[in-house]
Amino acid sequence: MISYLVGRPSRDVITLGNQEVTREWWTGRRSEYELFVSELVVREAEIGDAGLARARLALVEPLTILSVPEEAERLAPSLLRAAGLAANAATDALHMALAAVHGMHYLLTWNCRHIANAAIRRAVEHQCRLAGYEPPVICTPQELLER
Repeated sequence: MISYLVGRPSRDVITLGNQEVTREWWTGRRSEYELFVSELVVREAEIGDAGLARARLALVEPLTILSVPEEAERLAPSLLRAAGLAANAATDALHMALAAVHGMHYLLTWNCRHIANAAIRRAVEHQCRLAGYEPPVICTPQELLER
């Protein structure tokens, strides 16, 4: 989501719309929430174009940074299996595990393939609860923009 805030406008109309919704949420609604990012998000923000990386890091710098505890590393593979995701989605499973382990209320993302996906959400929520964690509400900025 952070990359949508500082990224160059996309030529893809759907991605461009998501970028605009993200900016609208960031400017109009983020103050209603206490925001957190994980060490994993910070590492992802550092990758790529140096100027855009600096802009992404400037956005996450004032936020509380969540660690990657062993509990999340243990939970992530079970989320991957429960959701029927391929091994290449391991980082996405770790994002979900981090949110659950840290007790986040929401996990905000535009990754609708592996994270904000209704087809896998139920399995992820079930697996989190089996492991003793209340799962976050996984959603896009669009879903938190509307009331």
